[in-house]
Amino acid sequence: MLLEWEILDFTAHQLTSLPAPIWQAENLQSLSLGENLLTLLPVKIGELTTLRQLYLHDNRLAALPESLGSLTCLEVLDLSNNELTALPEAVGRLAALAFLYASHNRLSNLPPTLAHLRNLIYLNLTHNQFTTLPESLGDLTRLRELRLYNNTLVTLPESLGSLTDLRELHLRHNMLHTLPQNIGGLSSLRILRLSDNRLTLLLQSIDQLTSLTELDLRNNQLVHLPQTIGNLQNLMYLDLRANRLSTLPDSLKDLPRLEKLDLRWNKHLTLPAWISQLEQRGCMVFV
Repeated sequence: MLLEWEILDFTAHQLTSLPAPIWQAENLQSLSLGENLLTLLPVKIGELTTLRQLYLHDNRLAALPESLGSLTCLEVLDLSNNELTALPEAVGRLAALAFLYASHNRLSNLPPTLAHLRNLIYLNLTHNQFTTLPESLGDLTRLRELRLYNNTLVTLPESLGSLTDLRELHLRHNMLHTLPQNIGGLSSLRILRLSDNRLTLLLQSIDQLTSLTELDLRNNQLVHLPQTIGNLQNLMYLDLRANRLSTLPDSLKDLPRLEKLDLRWNKHLTLPAWISQLEQRGCMVFV
């Protein structure tokens, strides 16, 4: 007998397998299986073809079945806090997927089929083991938020600049020495967080990020900033704490919307006279 349930929530039920009501539900739209003890998903999961939301966070999953790719109506997939070392190739068949959460796993690479997710707008890969990312990442042209912090990334793909709809890019706690040459292609970017990396310089192309409102560069190895940073006319918050700056470009004083400038823990920094002008017009300056 089919039951007319569209939403099933088995969160925190100490489950080690999927309960029978799941297979009896007709037109199931949302299935929550988070915070359980699941170590595997049955191949049969691919039969739930009406699913739009699938929550599998905080389990013990080490692998996913290829049948997952049959869930072509799926819009939200939460795989965070598991033991995954890889995503199945079949994930590329989830044509409707808009939100993919895969943080706190053991991932070190992405399947090439991920590039097929042309409706993806949010991708969270934080707290994994990535050192690099594929150029195919640039095919996800509808992405608006990309979270990559707490990995061991040493480089970023040049194709990153193709993500012209991206609004937020979170890269803190990695091992980046530089940014891609075409970083300026991120024309919609508003938030760029790069704290706790190994950046020694900023490319002049950063001046093309004219939508940027927040730039976090705390705890890097920057010795100077390009004069072109003054082109970031929408910048409101600039965090430069714990770098190796000795001077600041004069163009900073002309940023019309700057509300907070944090310069603390730059031991050799000589403050320019125009700092007082920023403070007089209401900008908070921390030194």
